[in-house]
Parts: sequence; C-alpha cells; structure tokens
Amino acid sequence: MSVSTIAVAGGGIAGLTAALLLSRAGFRVEVFERADRLSEVGAGLQISPNAGRILDNLGLGPALDAVATRPEAIEMRGVQSGRAIIALPLARAAIRYGAPYRLLHRADLLDILLSAVAADPQIAVHLGSPVSNISETAAGLRFAAGDISRDADILIGADGVRSSVRAHLRGGPAEPTGRTAWRTTIPTAAAPDGIARDRVTVFLGDRSHVVVYPIRSGREINVVAIVEEAWQGEGWSEPGDAAFIRQRFCGTADDLEDLIAAGSDWTRWCLCGVDANGPWQNGRIALIGDACHAMLPFLAQGAAMAIEDAAVLTRMLLRPDLPAEIALARYVAERRPRAARVAQAARQSGAIYHMSPLAAPFRDATMKALGGDRLLARYDWIYGWRQNG
Repeated sequence: MSVSTIAVAGGGIAGLTAALLLSRAGFRVEVFERADRLSEVGAGLQISPNAGRILDNLGLGPALDAVATRPEAIEMRGVQSGRAIIALPLARAAIRYGAPYRLLHRADLLDILLSAVAADPQIAVHLGSPVSNISETAAGLRFAAGDISRDADILIGADGVRSSVRAHLRGGPAEPTGRTAWRTTIPTAAAPDGIARDRVTVFLGDRSHVVVYPIRSGREINVVAIVEEAWQGEGWSEPGDAAFIRQRFCGTADDLEDLIAAGSDWTRWCLCGVDANGPWQNGRIALIGDACHAMLPFLAQGAAMAIEDAAVLTRMLLRPDLPAEIALARYVAERRPRAARVAQAARQSGAIYHMSPLAAPFRDATMKALGGDRLLARYDWIYGWRQNG
C-alpha cells in the first residue's frame, strides 16, 4: 500500500489521537479543524483502561497522571435516599486491566494531545479549515479545506456527531435521544462534605441520574445530571438555566441537592446518537469516533471507543499487503460489532439507571446480591479490550 499523506477532518480528541498514532506508524498527517482555535467544551471525562492503555503506549501516561485522579470505585447511590447501593472496586484497575482508570477534564486531555502533536514534525494542523466538496481523483482524494483545495491519499472523518464526512458518505443526521446532559464543575471546597472525593458516584433516580467525580487532581468536582426531556436546542451546547436544574433535583438527598445548588455555570447538551450500523467507509474515506457511532454516555465510553478506533485503523493501514481501501474495510469489519455492542450496553444501562420508583428496589437488590466484584467483572469485555494484532 502506497500512502504518503493522511488527512484527518476534526481536531478533537478522536482526530488528534488518530494523528499521533498514524504519525508514530510513519505516515504524514494533516489535521483540518473547522474551528478557529482548538478547545474542549464540556467538563469531565472518564478514560477507562481500554483507552488509557493506548494513550500510555503513546508516552502520554505521565502527563495524564499529572492532571488526573484515579478513582477508588464507581459507587451507586439512590437519588432520593442518598444511601449506597453498591460499589465497583477500581483501586486495582491498573493490575486487573493493564492500565489505570482515570478521571480528568476534557480540556486537560486536549492540551496533552495538542502538546504531543505540536512536537511531532510529521503532523500539521490547519485551523478554520472545514472539510467539504470531497471527490476522488486518479491519485487519491481532493477536498476543500476552508477556501483552499487539498489532496490526500486517505481521509479520516473524526469530525464528531455532526460530521460533514459522514454526510458525504450519505450517512443520516444524528438523532436526538430524548435526554439531555446538564454539566458543571465546582471547586472541591464548595462541595458538600458528604460528596466523595475519591470515586465516581452515580445517583440513580426516576428518569434521571447524576454522575459526580473529582477532576484536575482533585481540585474540582465534575457534575453531570442526565434528565429525560425533549429539548434539542439550537446548538450543540448551550447555557443551562441553573434554576431549572435545581428545581429538577429539589427534595433529593441532602448532599446531592446541595451539590446541584452549588453549581452555577451550567451547560445543557442534547444527547444525540449515531447508528453504528450506518456507513463508516467508502474507498479511501473512513470515519472514527462519534462520527460513526455516537452513543449515550451511560458507560462513559464515547472517547474510549474513538481512541480504540484510531488504534485499529492505524494497525490496518500498516498492513503492507492490503490496498488502502481494503485496509479501511477491514478496520470497519473489526470495529463495527464492538461499537454496536457497547452502544447497546450503554442504552441498557440508561434503562437500569432510570427505573421507576416501583422497579428500583428490585434493581438495587439485584446489584447488592451480585456484589461489586462480580458486577465489575461484567465489564471486563470493555475495560480489558486489547487489539487482535
């Protein structure tokens, strides 16, 4: 396979990780980002061992550990009672899975990736350069990046839920899921004493749940409230009305209600999905991450799946016996079943998290009967994933 330049549409976590992996494999990479500057909105991010292992292999482990927190557990509690239901032990995750479970701010991860990209002479980043007008040529691909015509041997669409590259492949638009995510961060000192600083806490409620965990080496607390509502909004993320979300969780467990009240700069996200069974590839064009399989965040696997995608895609392109089109098709064949399975598992988790008050006691009793270790083992297929080759 003769490939000299790989173009990546999208300069987020998926695109930059792909650029680093492809560059380390010997390819020249050009990243085209539609925004005029690279930044991450949102707040916290959970990097589970299946993705952390890939980032560690890129040499990013020390930089991650400098800003991340390693949680002792993922603990489930009731929204109304605040009582603990079960805890999945994560303290020994690095031994069990070969990499730690890390909690960090999205912006911190992006900064780490950007620093690595800036130090790599094989990678060029072009800002204010949305990819459009893609066409095939005798030599490869041609597309517009902003107002400039560009050529590449391969184009990777890492441009997220609203991917223009997916649209070129005739993939449909992202579909609203009927859920929104309300996000904020607060200084740890402002959080109620009863909110754990050493773990991920998930408060399970009726048609809603709240995820809480430390970020930025424990200096801040990340809060994400997921509620079922039909709001879609005009943009991907918009300011959220603090009074609305406080009212939504009024009367819940004291520590949770106080935590929600402590938040001020809320953002409101419409959670959208992209069917993993849609188009991923055509010829020398392929998609990774949310562009081809955006999923609900109930297993915290969105970023992890994108990082896995980038690793498998790179491995396939390294096969000297495969033409580029076949290498990309092999990537899709390997990745699609796993992405679809994880997306389905995330949907199932959402149904479990949002059970009605009548069904919740049976859920809680089942979790307690299983125990934390056995429940964690049910996710070994996610956290323990390793490449086939």
